[in-house]
This record gives sequence, structure tokens and C-alpha cells, in this order.
Amino acid sequence: MHCKALAFDIISILAFLRRLIISTIRVALANTRVPLNRQDSLEIVLKAMETASHGGAGLVCFPECILPGYRIGTTEMPDQAWLDGAWAVIDAHAAELRMCVVLGTERLDKDRPMITARVTNPDGTLAGFQDKVQLDPSEDSIYVPGFGRSLFHCGELTFGIVICHEGWRYPETVRWAARNGAHVVVHPHFDVVDNDQYIPSQFADPANTFHEKAALCRAAENTCYFATVNCAIRGSSTTSALVDPQGVLVAHQPYGKEGILFAEIHTEKATGLLARRFKPESVYD
Repeated sequence: MHCKALAFDIISILAFLRRLIISTIRVALANTRVPLNRQDSLEIVLKAMETASHGGAGLVCFPECILPGYRIGTTEMPDQAWLDGAWAVIDAHAAELRMCVVLGTERLDKDRPMITARVTNPDGTLAGFQDKVQLDPSEDSIYVPGFGRSLFHCGELTFGIVICHEGWRYPETVRWAARNGAHVVVHPHFDVVDNDQYIPSQFADPANTFHEKAALCRAAENTCYFATVNCAIRGSSTTSALVDPQGVLVAHQPYGKEGILFAEIHTEKATGLLARRFKPESVYD
């Protein structure tokens, strides 16, 4: 009798540990420096992947257009041949590390330059792209918008992606992902700095811009995690951070400091309850 009871207790403990392992995913937000050139951007990505892997992360996320670097004030077309080669190197490294990669990059679609996030599976295969649908007005002369939204998977984790402006200004993009089962919505972005002397005193500082306050809202209004990822830029009003489904800050990277921010996502907390309760027919024609 005692043996049976002991066996039952062991099975119960193992089942509990299995559920705990399955429901907890360690992610890495790569708060990288701004690359000097395209080759530097590739080296930054590869190094950050290794650091994320050594830290036990199964998923690493990069800022907007980290590869080949966010374009400011230029109409230069992307070099798709170079991008293809860089993507192949990143895919191979992802397979070596058994890691999922959300890469902020750009691409050409029928000779149209687009801002996108490229997702690599842990086996090195391409999971797909999430193109930036809602461009910032300042990007209209450089890029064309994408169309449609996608979900991605990393083991038990389901995630969506919104890129910079669309996550700040178009909450519908985040809600779509949460309504369709995303535990977390990843938000690669890049902050163009006007005053490099400004350093916020705290996350969502009342004296700061609305952006980090919006990050708290995106999570709380959808009952999902929100992971926002920026470069390490002195004077930036935002930094990389993870917010939980109650709108509570889990962790954030010190402002302007290069490094990898590690945090854990507990999928059972990301119910998407409030997102699914939304009645679109009440507000849309």
C-alpha cells in the first residue's frame, strides 16, 4: 500500500513539474547597440544569439530593422542578396543553438522595400514573416506597408508580432494576436532620439512620452504578455521590457545600456480573456 502511495506521489510530482516546465518559457530581449554598418549588424545578432542561449532562453527577439540597421532619411533600396546570405547564417546558428529567433529586418517584395520581422524556428527553418502594416508617417517615403497578420510558435508558446508604430498607435494589431491565441505579443521598435541627454527616471515615467504607458495598456487590455524591444540608445524614451497580462512590469533593461534582458513567460497567465470578450460588431461597420 505504501509503495503504491509513494509511486502515486512521484507520478503526481513529475506531472506537476512537467506542467511547470511546459508552461514557463524563458525569453531574451536583445537590447543591442545600434550597428555601425550591415556587417556589424550581423555580428551583433550572432553574438546576442549566443548570449541568449547561454542564458537559457528558447526565444530571442531583436529590435526593428537591426539587420542591416534602421534607415533614417534615406531611400536606398535593401540589398536582398546580402540579406539572403545573412539570414542563412542566422538560420544555421539558430539550428545549432536550438533557438527561435525574431529578427527585425527588411526585405523586398516585388521590388518594394518593407520593414518586417523574420521568424526562424529552433531547427533553423523559416517560420515566416510579419511585415509592418501600419507605417509611421515618416516612413511613407521609404517603405511600403505590408498586409495581414500571422501567429508563430516556439514550443508551447504562441506569439504575435507588431512592429514599432503599429504597436504604439494601433492597439487593434495587438488585440488580433491575443484574440487568436497569442500568449505574448513581441514588439520590435526603434526610437529616433532628438535629445540624447534625456534619461527617464523610471519605466513609464509620468514625465516621459506615452509609449511605455502604452506597453502596459497593450498587455492589460488583452490579458497577454507584451514584450517590447529597442536598441540601446542614449536619450531614448523607451527601453526593452516585458509586461505581464495584468499590465504589471516584469522586467526592463536600464536605459541606453547594451545587454540581453531575460524574463520568463508563464503561458497559463496569458488567457487572452479581455481580448476575446471584445465585440467588434459593436464598433466596426
